[in-house]
Amino acid sequence: MITVHHLDNSRSQRVLWLLEELGVPYEIVRYQRDPKTMLAPTSLRAVHPLGKSPVVTTEDGVTLAESGAIVETLIERYGQGRLIPPAGTPEAIRYRYWLHFAEGSAMSPLLLKLVFDRIEKARMPFFAKPIAKSIAQKAKTSFVMPNIRAHLDYIEAELGKSLWFAGDSFTGADIQMSFPVEAAAARGGLDASRPKLMAYLERIHARPAYQRGLERGGPYGLLS
Repeated sequence: MITVHHLDNSRSQRVLWLLEELGVPYEIVRYQRDPKTMLAPTSLRAVHPLGKSPVVTTEDGVTLAESGAIVETLIERYGQGRLIPPAGTPEAIRYRYWLHFAEGSAMSPLLLKLVFDRIEKARMPFFAKPIAKSIAQKAKTSFVMPNIRAHLDYIEAELGKSLWFAGDSFTGADIQMSFPVEAAAARGGLDASRPKLMAYLERIHARPAYQRGLERGGPYGLLS
């Protein structure tokens, strides 16, 4: 059976959702973040040297890391043609593009915003606080937020071309893109001013497999 090494509030929630969509049995090994640092526990390094989630162990003992690689591999092994467009089609190109865009482009400014938000709120000597806060605010207003808005505008326009990211059919690209879109809604300024993206969130949240994955995975706070 597939084992999902599941860190709370993390990208591994996408893997649970994918497995529910595929109807593949799996078991969960749970890991909790350090309440102070919010980092993954060192016990995850026994599974993968980087000690990060998601990590999946397949029935034949192969350890897979990286969300995109996990999504691609599981769909290839268990999809039987589902959740991926036919090879050689325009939809297949879009599928591969959005599968990589999610982490390659979309998450970078969102992660930077999370880092600078934490710098603003971090405990430090009183004389350093104004300096750190000023640097964080400057970075966000001059670089981070403009990049997030540009990405959201682009994604909104692309979703105007089809119902789902790769076309009119739901695919693994939609599962992969869910994390940056949900992160943007949680902390990146995504709201009703971008109706296509908000409608996409409503569609994925309504999927029974999404809901089953959430039930098994637990609370989902999008911290990583």
